[in-house]
This record gives sequence, structure tokens and C-alpha cells, in this order.
Amino acid sequence: MRLLIVSISFLFMFFVAFAQENAKVSPQKNSNPPKTEIDKEIKRLQQLRDEIKRLIAKNQQILNQIKEERKKLQQEKKELEEFQKKLQTEKYKKLAKVFEKAVDEDPELAAERISKIKDPKEAAYIIFNMKESKAGVLMDYIDPKVADKIVRILSSLKKQNQQDQSDNTTENK
Repeated sequence: MRLLIVSISFLFMFFVAFAQENAKVSPQKNSNPPKTEIDKEIKRLQQLRDEIKRLIAKNQQILNQIKEERKKLQQEKKELEEFQKKLQTEKYKKLAKVFEKAVDEDPELAAERISKIKDPKEAAYIIFNMKESKAGVLMDYIDPKVADKIVRILSSLKKQNQQDQSDNTTENK
């Protein structure tokens, strides 16, 4: 838009300078240009104005297309994030089932494996998706330092989950 305004200003200054130079080069008897030259100049300026209007309309159309594409991209990004979140949730649910079976067989070994997970957040998500009774047994055998981190994360997860549920209930009303 700025480029368009600058272009119009430049063209206007150019035409004013051109008109002044023509007046100096070909002085008339009464120093007024003939009516036909004025009419020609008016027509040319009107054509330029029409061309500028067409350019503005074209640029506006392109801008609208860009806005539509941006909305589509934002929607696709949101859908992708939701899909990734869903996949991650499914992953943690499957891992939770695996660890539930491991707790049944050997809770110490399951706790050792959960303790060795580098990111305590991942361990917390797995435990969050386990049955409470089996998660409790597992937590008894987990290294206390790791258990402390996991409990903190679980607390925030449960608060977040409760808040999400209350938000969903409010939206449904």
C-alpha cells in the first residue's frame, strides 16, 4: 500500500514537473496551453487513476487471499496439534497398560524402569494413565528423588485435568 502511495506521489510530481517544463519550452501567446492539450492531459491522468484503482483492487484481492490462506494454515496447525496430542495420549495409555502388567509381575523391576526414564514428565504421564491401585504399588518402589519429581508433575496434571473438565462443563451449558 505504501509503495502504491509513493508511486502515485512520484507520478504526480513527475507530471507537474513535465507540465511546467512544457510551459517553459513552448510559451504561448497568452501563456495558457491550448484546450486540446489540457483535455489530453486530463484523459491521461484519468487513465492513470483508473489503472491505479485496478492495481489497488488487485492488491486488495491478493491480500484477501493471503488472509484466507493464513486462516486455513492456522486451522490446519490447530488440527495437527490436536492430532499430535491425541497420539501422545494414546502412547501414554499403551505404556501405562504395559507398566500395569509389569507391576503385576515384578513391581521392583517396573519401578526401576520408570525411574530410568530421562524425562520425569513422561514417567508422570505414564503413571497418570495407570490404574490408581497399580500406580500406588509402583510409586512405593520408585527412587524417592524421582518419585518426588513425578508427584509434583502428577499434582499439576490432576489440577489441569480438573480445570479442563470444569471448562468443558461450562462450555456445554
